[in-house]
Amino acid sequence: MPSRRRRALAALTLAPFALAGSAVVAPSATAASPDLVIAEAYGGGGNSGAMLRSDFVELANRSLADVDLTDWTLRYYSKSGTTPQTTALTGEVEAGGRYLVQQADGANASATPLPTPDATGTVSMSSSGARVEVVNPDGQVVDRLAWGGASPAEGVAADSTSNSTSVARTDICADSDNNAVDFTVGAPTPQNSTTPTVVCEPDDGGEPPVDEPETIQQIQGSHHISPLDGTAVNEVEGVVTAVSSTGLWIQSMTPDDDDATSEGLFVYTRSRPSAEVGDTVLVDGYVDEYRPGGSGGWDNLTMTEIVSPTVTVTGTAEVPAPVVLGEDRTAPQQVIDAEDPKNVEYDDAAFRPDRDAIDFYESMEGMQVGVRDAQVVGPTGYEIPVVPGSGVEATRTEAGGVLYSGYDRPNAMRVLVDDELLPAGSLPDADVRDTLTGLVAGPLDYSFANFKLLATEVPTVLDGGLEREVAPEQHDRELSVAAFNVENLAPDNPQAKFDRLAAQVVTNLRSPDIIAMEEVQDASGSTDDGTVDSEATTDKLIAAIEAAGGPTYEARWVNPQDKADGGQPGGNIRNVLLHRTDRDIEFVERTSGAADSAAEVVEDKKGARLTQSPGRIAPSSPAFEDSRKPLVGEYRYRGERVFVAAVHFSSKGGDDPLFGRWQQPVRFSEDARHEQAREVRAFADDLLAADPDAKFVVAGDVNDFEFSETTDILTDILEGSGSQALTDLPRTLPEHEQWTYVYDGNSQVLDHILVSPSLATLDGKVNGPWRPGKGKGNRPAFTYDIVHTNSPFADQDSDHDPQVVHLDLKK
Repeated sequence: MPSRRRRALAALTLAPFALAGSAVVAPSATAASPDLVIAEAYGGGGNSGAMLRSDFVELANRSLADVDLTDWTLRYYSKSGTTPQTTALTGEVEAGGRYLVQQADGANASATPLPTPDATGTVSMSSSGARVEVVNPDGQVVDRLAWGGASPAEGVAADSTSNSTSVARTDICADSDNNAVDFTVGAPTPQNSTTPTVVCEPDDGGEPPVDEPETIQQIQGSHHISPLDGTAVNEVEGVVTAVSSTGLWIQSMTPDDDDATSEGLFVYTRSRPSAEVGDTVLVDGYVDEYRPGGSGGWDNLTMTEIVSPTVTVTGTAEVPAPVVLGEDRTAPQQVIDAEDPKNVEYDDAAFRPDRDAIDFYESMEGMQVGVRDAQVVGPTGYEIPVVPGSGVEATRTEAGGVLYSGYDRPNAMRVLVDDELLPAGSLPDADVRDTLTGLVAGPLDYSFANFKLLATEVPTVLDGGLEREVAPEQHDRELSVAAFNVENLAPDNPQAKFDRLAAQVVTNLRSPDIIAMEEVQDASGSTDDGTVDSEATTDKLIAAIEAAGGPTYEARWVNPQDKADGGQPGGNIRNVLLHRTDRDIEFVERTSGAADSAAEVVEDKKGARLTQSPGRIAPSSPAFEDSRKPLVGEYRYRGERVFVAAVHFSSKGGDDPLFGRWQQPVRFSEDARHEQAREVRAFADDLLAADPDAKFVVAGDVNDFEFSETTDILTDILEGSGSQALTDLPRTLPEHEQWTYVYDGNSQVLDHILVSPSLATLDGKVNGPWRPGKGKGNRPAFTYDIVHTNSPFADQDSDHDPQVVHLDLKK
């Protein structure tokens, strides 16, 4: 997974140290240029769709005197570059005149040439965003333009451009030193020294208007976007509460009585500031809404910041006590946003911190926030998901997690404890049910579509005693079928991973008869060398199972076409079926299908059978393009035919995040899973049409919830029969046991085992699970268990929990 780093941050400085009168100034141009300014910049020249052949930068002289350009230069930087490309300027720019610098031509020689340039360079400029600077003979940056996210900018960078647009100064006579205010995007209009001059009226010399200081509360406002976004602010007062390698957090020393307006704010200085925790400061700069990357970036909320700041230390003060969640204020527990679909950033009227968790946390953005005796609801990863240690009423799992049991019932109160302000790797291992003892506090931040508490001290973990589960014992007459996502298993993985997975198979799953495995990679792992066979992978796992005291297994699979099944590039993950060789299980080997050949259902005297075993279900269907194809095999167990399909549907990548700007989140990825479910369902229908009593098990990573439409497609009532096509076994468990995966503090079902009617019914009724000691007499036809061995633990062998069903075929 990608590193969850908002910006590179250093350790928090805990001991305050006063430096009255010291300042931190981000690199910037001088004050508003009295003469030369950048008038326009264009980097799409000669590109596809461009009307002009060349890139260019246009200058303008807003003064009443000519400017001699001897020894002046124009610097160009890429969007995040630190090394400039320089173009020498010559001649002069008359008062009110223009000056055109032509840069590199593009490939489209038929595009219109520029007007005659006044200077010519060779720089190939970006069509979307970059930085240009005008530098005088003393080396002073007279004017700077950054656009399209480039930095540093004067104030805030101007908007991005394209092959057909430039960024141009709206008023040649105006220079506010804020690129976002001074420049707009539109069609390029290059002008050279032949352009008629424009006389800019000088200032009248009167007294400038008084610029009253702004407060943190005014900057934050009572909604997601600052009412002062893009504007200059001055003498913003606060006390430093935390320091990083790129900035500092400040908090108001005169809080208001409005819970909707945050008292805290981040000041982005680019490098480590000299101000320390406990210093009081005055900050001048520009307000910017910074959208962090991760989880698609564009879907993330923005963070209100002051950029291009001057920070002046004025003294010291006590750091405000944190707002303790669950005590001082309590987040809505399972409501992120209750409104109809909208962009939360621009719907100010619906800002409801009292009702919506996304607004609740926004109202404390940048403030000191804490949790006391917080309950861990997700294992340590990049962060530790926690909920307050008191007042939690959401639906909980038996392990202590928070259940995600419906799209309208997420874990909305959780916050992620992050170690950004601590030395790398400081977070201790914590499992679900553990407690972070005492008070964990720090500034409230946001990145990767989550609100995060940046801890200023390493949390202490109290062990909650959660232990890895063991499946119920299997009776001899039962056939056991398990599903297990082994997370990109490859021969070059450490031997310890194979040994630990083998121990789970032997000890926790009790050596099931058949295992449907997902994410088995080819023999060269993620190396993209054309290898597609996975025998080395399965052989290594089978040997590890034997070494752990388990039985001998055999593996069956169909090699995919190279790079056609998604997953880690070069890994060629596929579904694999393993079966024991020491029980009465016979794999019915028929012609193994090619990667693009579909297994079909035909009838014989004994009922239904497969044309290919092992085979693939609908491998040429558009539903499985760039996705794992279902694997199906036919078995014979003590005279009974049993069909097992191993599935791994498309991931949830690309969906709107739960705490993103779009509410309600759109689940873009589920359309692909719906089509995949329809293909598997069609196969099940064919099998049951050929033999209504066919014994069919679908097992694996469906990548969707038990309440989802994907699962409904698989389970909907069979036409004309009144019974379900397949019974989803997670749905048969008590609600608090319905979870196979933990993500960002949400315990949820992604993995399923589904069975055909003949395996799910007794006396014509769908049975729930049988539990030892829960009654006497006839047992149902199946015993099903999700075996929690991975997802709630920081020390895990896969991010998914395996599951197993014991099937009494005689019942």
